[in-house]
Amino acid sequence: MAGSTEHATMRAWVGEMAEMCGPDAVYWCDGSIQEAEKLTAEALASGELIQLDQKILPGCVYHRTALNDVARTENLTFICTDRKEDAAPINNWKSRQDGYAEAREFFKGSMKGRTMYVVPFSMGPVGSPFAKYGIELTDSIYVVLNMRIMAHMGQKILDILGKDGDFTKCLHSKAQLDIDKRRILHFPEDNAIWSVNSGYGGNVLLGKKCLALRIASWLGRKEGWMAEHMLILGIEYPDGRTEYVAAAFPSACGKTNLAMLVPPEGMKSKGYKVWTVGDDIAWLRIGKDGRLWAVNPEAGCFGVAPGTGLKTNPNMMKAVRQNTIFTNVCLKDDKTVWWEGHDDPAPTSALDWTGKPWRPGMKDENGKPVPSANPNSRFTVPIKQVPCVSSEVDNPDGVPISAFIFGGRRARLAPLVYESFNWQHGTYVAATMASERTAAQYGKQGEVRRDPMAMSPFVGYNMGDYFRHWLEMGKKIPNPPAIYHVNWFRQDENGKFMWPGFGDNLRVLEWILNRRAGKVSPAKTPIGNMPKAEDLDLSGLNLAAGVIDKLLAIDKQEWLAECDGVENYFKTLGDRLPAELLQELASLRERLK
Repeated sequence: MAGSTEHATMRAWVGEMAEMCGPDAVYWCDGSIQEAEKLTAEALASGELIQLDQKILPGCVYHRTALNDVARTENLTFICTDRKEDAAPINNWKSRQDGYAEAREFFKGSMKGRTMYVVPFSMGPVGSPFAKYGIELTDSIYVVLNMRIMAHMGQKILDILGKDGDFTKCLHSKAQLDIDKRRILHFPEDNAIWSVNSGYGGNVLLGKKCLALRIASWLGRKEGWMAEHMLILGIEYPDGRTEYVAAAFPSACGKTNLAMLVPPEGMKSKGYKVWTVGDDIAWLRIGKDGRLWAVNPEAGCFGVAPGTGLKTNPNMMKAVRQNTIFTNVCLKDDKTVWWEGHDDPAPTSALDWTGKPWRPGMKDENGKPVPSANPNSRFTVPIKQVPCVSSEVDNPDGVPISAFIFGGRRARLAPLVYESFNWQHGTYVAATMASERTAAQYGKQGEVRRDPMAMSPFVGYNMGDYFRHWLEMGKKIPNPPAIYHVNWFRQDENGKFMWPGFGDNLRVLEWILNRRAGKVSPAKTPIGNMPKAEDLDLSGLNLAAGVIDKLLAIDKQEWLAECDGVENYFKTLGDRLPAELLQELASLRERLK
């Protein structure tokens, strides 16, 4: 099938890539329901997908990746620019010339015996001033079906690109799934992405992290906007007015759960409602009114399954009951799915994510429990199936952002919430954000990992230049969002979490919005503005005496030690680190002393 396009450059590029990869056929996707049904049937027949019980999980299918291909491979992910310093110091770098030369060898003949699918897609609502368009070439039906969910896809993209519209050139091949020849390469100077020898979503759904963060962050700096690893959340007041916040957290800090928050019983009487605009990525531009406006460039959610249940995220559990692709979860004998943290009891017998028989209580040769689902197993689901999805999710102009919220997992240091003094100080707060490693993560437990703006794996250029872009944007926004830091994970002397988290985090969001509206005055501290205990709605929480004081306490000696850690981190960023951030560090030390 030939795509209906007069875009000569696009056609020439598709032809050139097909010549290199050697597919038996080239198929241009139109994005129709009929096409999805046809491709699903082909994938079921080949074993690439397994059909689930269509009465219990209508429209749902199951997929397994290769055993060595279950997560983003950061060590094999590169930014390929002419000058190393434009990608350094946190990114892996290759020169453009070397990146293309190496990858061409891996792509050569990689699609022999397969079909090359041409997937036209839009990140952001089609026709929106925010939208960026791409063409992904892939030999994986799994990728095509996931891209249908995660992006706006089909002939309408070709129509809007016309004869000469700009698009990101995305090339993917499963090839032989050889991890030694696996590469995820970004060419920001060419607006191109090449991914080879992987089938895992984070490496191969090239509109997601690859375009929507790494390439988009480069484009945002060049064009004067921001691409951020942020959820977008609307909080509707009883009078019908809605305020929007955007929030960034490192992994394992409850990002998706916050995006789909359910108000706690103690606050329902106030009449708040919470609406999800996005659960992962935000693109932000300055609006005509001087505020920062955001869109979610994605059309779906690519969520981690383990730990997701009715207690942690009831809205997501309702969303995945239909039209969902499950990857690397446990397959039950009745052709339904399960994972650790699911509300249903563990199946007495099932197949684990590798396809081997599994039963509860199984242990490996070291005596450790064998999980049924891979810890990074996923579900891909249309965002419009989420019960709390915002009516603004497809608004081409986006939504106005009142506050930015950043947070990590700190057992002792960071209080429940504090507000930055201004945009420059807020940039410092976000740039020094960190989490302590948990038992589930590789490395020393309790070790502090810096993850500025939760963007360490996703900035498509030099991190010092990224901080500079933040500072420059702050000067251009007439009415910028206020910037806050939260910590849901503070522990008492017995190692128990003091804050209940989940839906009760709305209590903190309420204080943030009350601050933004000037309804409450803060307590000024060396690290920022903090709530007075009486300004937090704690109704129905039954916190023990003194707990809220502990949640809001600041240990100056611990913060001075934190300053030393920040200084060491800043040294790793080299001479492109903005002097303003060093000034903020010095000012913090002075205030603490």
